[in-house]
Amino acid sequence: MVPITQVPAVIREAIFEWRNARAADLLFTHRNDAIIAAVILIGLSAAVLAGRALTRTRAGRTQVALPAVLDWSGGSWISIVRHGALLLVLAGLPFFVLALADPYSSLTHEQVSFPGRRIALMIDASSSMMARFPAAHLNSKAPNEATFFTTVAAAEAFVRQRISGKYHDLIGLIEFGDEAYVVTPFTTDYDNILLSLSLIGDWTEFMKFPDQGTTIGAAIEQGVGLFKAFDFLDASGNLMLIFSDGQDTQVTIHGKHVSEILAGAVATKIPVYFIRTSYNKTLGAVLPDDIWKPAVEATGGRFYAAGDESMILTAIKEIDRRSAGRVDVRRYSSQQPKFGGYAFIAAGLWTVALVLQLTVPYFRKFP
Repeated sequence: MVPITQVPAVIREAIFEWRNARAADLLFTHRNDAIIAAVILIGLSAAVLAGRALTRTRAGRTQVALPAVLDWSGGSWISIVRHGALLLVLAGLPFFVLALADPYSSLTHEQVSFPGRRIALMIDASSSMMARFPAAHLNSKAPNEATFFTTVAAAEAFVRQRISGKYHDLIGLIEFGDEAYVVTPFTTDYDNILLSLSLIGDWTEFMKFPDQGTTIGAAIEQGVGLFKAFDFLDASGNLMLIFSDGQDTQVTIHGKHVSEILAGAVATKIPVYFIRTSYNKTLGAVLPDDIWKPAVEATGGRFYAAGDESMILTAIKEIDRRSAGRVDVRRYSSQQPKFGGYAFIAAGLWTVALVLQLTVPYFRKFP
């Protein structure tokens, strides 16, 4: 059973599976059964039509003859529309037969594409994130009003917004202070990402985080390294999203200038989005804004000076809107069932035909 809230996601997944499947590469578990079922359906249809032709009544004693009314206008092609329900049923039959044959893919690798992005989420866990940032909705369940818990909740809100949309993202999670650490590498397991966010958002875990400083450049460097580790640098659809209070004036990290680190993101076309979370502080009120805003926007991303909860939510929605794209994924599968897409299309066509038959009298005319 699938919860009703997950039905749109299941439908999208079925359509993607069907679209990316190549019929020529499929194997069929019940090929013969499907062929026999198709022959029986065709035979029954032919028998019904023959029976109707043989039992059709002719004009005689029980019928009244009327003079013919000549129609000089000729037939209209629009009249075929009345058979729309029947045509939909017939269109669904091939998909039903293919689904009945139980198609599956053997041990193969395939290149598939989905709407979405490869997103590296970066969350600042430095001591400066203990500053107060009240948010009535985002951190309503947090132990206190620290900026850190607001940013973790904002990152979770962003992930849930992507999940509820049409996207099929690969998301990785990085936590940083003086150094940056990969918490979760790129994955489509969104439950894993949400679990990781809840774990780093625990008060005890936050207090145990070893690095108390803020080195945003280290996080960006680690993010670029994560894309490189997965061989994504030359791919399109990459994105980095940073949640931090922006309290970092360091312009040199590991002997590299910030502009040099970000040059890697520019060269590999990875836009960086930065949500600077400092309560009641507008753009320019935090000294490092003048460093990070031009550096980040040089990558093609955006810098958001979020001084309250509403500005964070606005930034999340805008980033979600600007992050439409496509990702190409090489996927390996071993005897993966592929009947879902065909069954969904057949059921969809038959459902529409049934609705037309029951609700629109014009479509109740059967040839």
